[in-house]
Amino acid sequence: MSTVLGRLHVLSDARDGRDALGVVAAAVAAGAPVVQVRAKDCTDRVLHDFARRVVELCTPLGVTCIVNDRVDVALAVGAAGTHLGAEDLPIAAVRRVAGPRHLIGGTARDPERAAALVAEGADYLGVGPGYRTVTKPGLPAPLGPEAIGAVASAVHVPVIAIGGITAQHVPELVAAGAHGVAVVTAISDAADPIEATRTLLRLLTDDDE
Repeated sequence: MSTVLGRLHVLSDARDGRDALGVVAAAVAAGAPVVQVRAKDCTDRVLHDFARRVVELCTPLGVTCIVNDRVDVALAVGAAGTHLGAEDLPIAAVRRVAGPRHLIGGTARDPERAAALVAEGADYLGVGPGYRTVTKPGLPAPLGPEAIGAVASAVHVPVIAIGGITAQHVPELVAAGAHGVAVVTAISDAADPIEATRTLLRLLTDDDE
C-alpha cells in the first residue's frame, strides 16, 4: 500500500500500574502520528476493548492506529494496521485476510531478514532492540544505531527503530538512516507525557530542516 508513515510511534504500556489509555491520550493530544496497541497477558476481550478505545482516540485526529500481533483484533476495531513479530502469522497470510489497504509492519534485526519481509509485502519494519530495555523480557542484545542503519540501507520501506529509545538517542538513529522511532517508557514514565511527546517530535522534525 502507499502511505506516509509517521515518524514517532507510541506503544501502549500495559505493565501493571500504568495508565495505558491516559498516556496514549496525552501522546495523541501532543501530536503523536502513530499509536501501536501492545498488550500482553490479557484476554482477547480486554485487548479488543482497549484497542477499540485507542482507535476512538486516534480516529478524530487522523492518527494511525496499529495493533501488535493480532490482525483479527485490528480488523475488529477498525485499526489501520497490524505489526507482526517473528512468531506471528506470515505477512502474505495477513494480507489475504486484511486486504491491500491494511498497513503491515514486520520485525527484523538484519538486512537479510529485512529484505525478505519487504519482498513478502511489509509496508514498514520495526528494527531493534536499539538499546537495552526492560519493557519486554527475553530480547536479544541491543543492535545500536550502526546495525539499525545497515538494515535501513538494505530496504526501501521506512525503518522504525525500537527498544530502549530515549530522546537523546533520536539524532543518532535518524542520522544512521532510521525513518523514525517507537517508544514506550520515554513517554509512559515521563513526568509530563505531553511534553515528552513534543520533545521527541521536535527532534524528529529538526532532522528534516
